[in-house]
Amino acid sequence: MFASIVVGTDGSQTARDAVRQAVALAQQLGARLDVVSAYEPVSGARLREEAQQVPSDLQWLVNPREDVDATLREAAEEAKAAGVATETYARQGDPADAILDVAEERGADLIVVGNKGMTGAKRFLLGSVPNKVSHHAPCSVLIIRTT
Repeated sequence: MFASIVVGTDGSQTARDAVRQAVALAQQLGARLDVVSAYEPVSGARLREEAQQVPSDLQWLVNPREDVDATLREAAEEAKAAGVATETYARQGDPADAILDVAEERGADLIVVGNKGMTGAKRFLLGSVPNKVSHHAPCSVLIIRTT
């Protein structure tokens, strides 16, 4: 039914809930899981400042996407612990676009997103990640209730 699942995460608790449920679903179905996280580039001045505060042998860790790499690593470790084949994707820019792009590139059968941002009047505003994903997805979308 679903051989390829894409889930987006920003490291928040609600995103972790969506990842956890995507991992469980992938495990039950024997599906591959692609985990996506978007980031905005960090300014060069901030990177230089942070690099000066780190020992020289660890300065390579200071990069424009260090936070997103940690978020992806955490999600991948959870999936791998459950025996789920996993790939991670860090994409610069809009989170919804990142999820949609990876789903299209990977030929995903299902996208899993949390419902955060879809309650009350906010659900009518453009820009909500689950709202945008649900309207533009190249495949089925499962919106997990995380709030």
